Amino acid sequence: MRLFQERGLPMTIFGCGLAMERNPEASAAIAKSGFDVCSHGWRWIKHYELDEATERDHIRKAIAAIQKMTGERPLGWYCRYGPGVNTRRLVVEEGGFLYDSDYYGEELPFWVTVEGKPQLVVPYSVTNNDGQFGASIGTSDQWFSFVRDAFDMLYREGATRPKMMSIGLHMRLIGHPARAVGLQRLLDHIQKHEGVWVTRRLDIARHWIKTHPYPGKGLNE
Repeated sequence: MRLFQERGLPMTIFGCGLAMERNPEASAAIAKSGFDVCSHGWRWIKHYELDEATERDHIRKAIAAIQKMTGERPLGWYCRYGPGVNTRRLVVEEGGFLYDSDYYGEELPFWVTVEGKPQLVVPYSVTNNDGQFGASIGTSDQWFSFVRDAFDMLYREGATRPKMMSIGLHMRLIGHPARAVGLQRLLDHIQKHEGVWVTRRLDIARHWIKTHPYPGKGLNE
C-alpha cells in the first residue's frame, strides 16, 4: 500500500469483512487512502462449500462489516477460494454491486445475464500474482522479470487493441523487503510508459458500464 501511495497510484483492496472488523487501524488507513475495497467475503472461507442460506448471510455480513469499517459499502465482489454455484445469483439478488470478479479465464470485462438482470464481470486472472513465490518463482528479480515481460507484451499489443492486466499482491508475500523491491521496480517500469491507466477495479467497472453498456444480452445467453 505504501509503495502505491508514494507514487500516487490507486489500487483495489480485496477485504474480508471480519478481518477488517478485527483490524480497525488497518481499516482506518484504507478508508483514508482513496483505494476501493472489493468485498472478499465475510471471512476466508470456501464459498462453494456453503449452503445457500449461509452464503446469503455471509454476503450481507461482509457488506455491513466493510461499510462499518470504511464508511462505504463495497461495490465489487470477489470470493475467497472461488465462487459456488449460487454465488453470482446471490450477489445479484442482494444488489448494490457494480461488478464481480469471480472469473479467471479472461482479463477484459464482459456482461452476463443473471435471472434477467445484467451483471458485469471484471475478471481476475491470477497469472501475474505474487502467489507464485515459493512455487515457480523464488526471487524478486524472477517475479519482476515475469510480470514486466507480461506488461511489455500487452503494452505493445495495446497500441491497436487495449488490454487489461491484473497484478495480484499479498502483504504476507510481496511485503517482505527482499520481494517488495521487485514491486518497486515493476511500478517504476510501468510509470515510464505513456498511455497506461493504473486504476482501481471500481473505475474499470464504471468505465466499462459507460463505454460498453449492457447490450441486452449476456455472454451466457
